[in-house]
Amino acid sequence: MPMTRLRTLSIAILAFLSGAPVLADTPPAIDKSGTATGSAFSIPYSSYASPEAAAMFQKVLADGRKTPSLALGIEPSRTFYDRINSDRARRMQTIYPVTTHAETIGGVPTDVVLPANGVSAAQKKRVLINLHGGGFLWGAHSGGLVESIPLASLGRIKVVTVDYREGPEHVFPAASEDVAAVYRALLKQYPAKNIGIYGCSAGGVLTAEAVAWIISKKLPVPGAIGTFCGSVAEFSGDSSYVAPILNGQAIPSAPLKLASLPYFAHAKADDPLVFPANSPALLAKFPPTLLITGTRDFAMSTEMQSQRLLSAAGVDAELHVWDGMWHSFFSDPQMPESKEAYAVMVSFFDRHLGR
Repeated sequence: MPMTRLRTLSIAILAFLSGAPVLADTPPAIDKSGTATGSAFSIPYSSYASPEAAAMFQKVLADGRKTPSLALGIEPSRTFYDRINSDRARRMQTIYPVTTHAETIGGVPTDVVLPANGVSAAQKKRVLINLHGGGFLWGAHSGGLVESIPLASLGRIKVVTVDYREGPEHVFPAASEDVAAVYRALLKQYPAKNIGIYGCSAGGVLTAEAVAWIISKKLPVPGAIGTFCGSVAEFSGDSSYVAPILNGQAIPSAPLKLASLPYFAHAKADDPLVFPANSPALLAKFPPTLLITGTRDFAMSTEMQSQRLLSAAGVDAELHVWDGMWHSFFSDPQMPESKEAYAVMVSFFDRHLGR
């Protein structure tokens, strides 16, 4: 991949992760197209957020400034995020006791996460599939554990997190194929209505793509899904521009496009298997969907638009937004907001699986 493209991609992915806003002096001017242009301004951090979140926000910004450039290649970034996620997973296990083991399911490598005190009787015939985030570039294993540990422990349920194929080594639809392979294998043990699929960021996008892929292969749809910080529609809308500012970054020239990611090098943005929002008829076949985001998440507009389109298609689409929270905020286990998000996830799947 050309160095300039990697450098631009690196900046786009991390646009919400550095610096601090500056002071305002005059109101913005708004032209006939609705574009607002103004000088620098000051916006306080959310008064609704917890003290723990305010402290963690500063750490997230600091971590973002340390992120290796993708111009150096993919491995430094994978090592960087694995170190962060491994630390998060260790801290999570002190709060949410689980056991984990590697297992190949449907020919695909996975990690199986089980509650330390055992799967509850009510959850014996249910299972969750997690699809980790990471820009379709990183997040395997440790990132999946971060997203799986709290739900397995709190929900007393088995969670299978999938090590799906990523870019730049692989391209669309490799990840969708891997998820479908795991899903097919689990269908031999669980009814489709008892299987849930969820993911955050790239994992949220992949959850939507996997359901579209499952439908295209005429498999029964899962009982419920969760698309967090990424969903059925492409990244766009107000939050694509506002969230980076709230996170101390310059206004981007354009929203992050998945077509810029190596995994989507040969995919088309109008393909419903890439963005199911392109097909209302396809969306109408989706199962109940939980959507989660925060007001400082560049994907907030995407989540809201996805909820709007799913609801219009007749899908039970439930949206939760936390003020002051950033992209994938619940990756830290100790904030009250994270614990609230986990509770929402557990409750949603408990209410919908098997129905």
